[in-house]
Amino acid sequence: MKVRPVRLEDAETVAAIIRADEETLRGRPSHVDAAEIAAWWDRTDLDRDSWLFEENGAAVAAGWLFQYGHKAAFGGVVAQGSKGRGIGTAIVERAEATAGEHGLERMHTWVLPEDEAAVALFRRRGYEEVRRFFEMAIDLDAPPSDPVLPAGLVLDGFREADAAAFHAATVEAFEDHWEWHPTPFDEWWEQRRAGDHSLWLVVRDGDVIAAIVRNEARENAGYVGIIGVRRAWRGLGLGKALMQRSFQAFWQRGLRRVTLHVDAESPTGATKLYESVGMHVESESATYER
Repeated sequence: MKVRPVRLEDAETVAAIIRADEETLRGRPSHVDAAEIAAWWDRTDLDRDSWLFEENGAAVAAGWLFQYGHKAAFGGVVAQGSKGRGIGTAIVERAEATAGEHGLERMHTWVLPEDEAAVALFRRRGYEEVRRFFEMAIDLDAPPSDPVLPAGLVLDGFREADAAAFHAATVEAFEDHWEWHPTPFDEWWEQRRAGDHSLWLVVRDGDVIAAIVRNEARENAGYVGIIGVRRAWRGLGLGKALMQRSFQAFWQRGLRRVTLHVDAESPTGATKLYESVGMHVESESATYER
């Protein structure tokens, strides 16, 4: 067994391990792709804080860690044929040691509730379940309907000049969200500036941004990365309008499947919003903390 840092080009290999794992545990197809894995690694210093386990030249497991606020968050996966050999424990031990080196005393990780062995591993090491998250999805079978906005509000595309206001609107919209730790604007924009902004949308009230959505086109689906409405504009249907326009944008790109992740205990009732536009809960993950 050899262990080396994960590289960005390993994303499809890791995605394939995760797909096979999810399909075995859940008994249905998994839609995880390389773009989603790369997005997970966005905050990780891969050279320093990731591990790819290889045996006879083939990847059998991977783990990675990143700092989020004042805690460490880490993920990992072990291939189905390599479980029960202590590799999962090795990933957790490396993650905990790395968090210690960074001076981080709180750990978060996420687990498929169906993975009884992983749940048992974390509980033995003192982790407790603290939250559940849903993955919601919709398969579009017809052109999406047009959004409707109150008079005076405009649904528009993102412009680079909007960056600071877009970031500020996001921070305000999520200030009540569980474990929300906003990234400072300069750091956030450095990470996002070179990306594709063509699917980012805003609702404008005059010169003010009232609501935002940041979408991504992935290999086989559209992904709603973040959507938020500022407090003063809630209850006006802006979230629904942004979702409908997002569906239209994905449809125009030939993407018929759309997914997102949401806090199962969202304080703004986000799950009901997504259900109102036809999405359904497809899977669930549990967050564990030590």
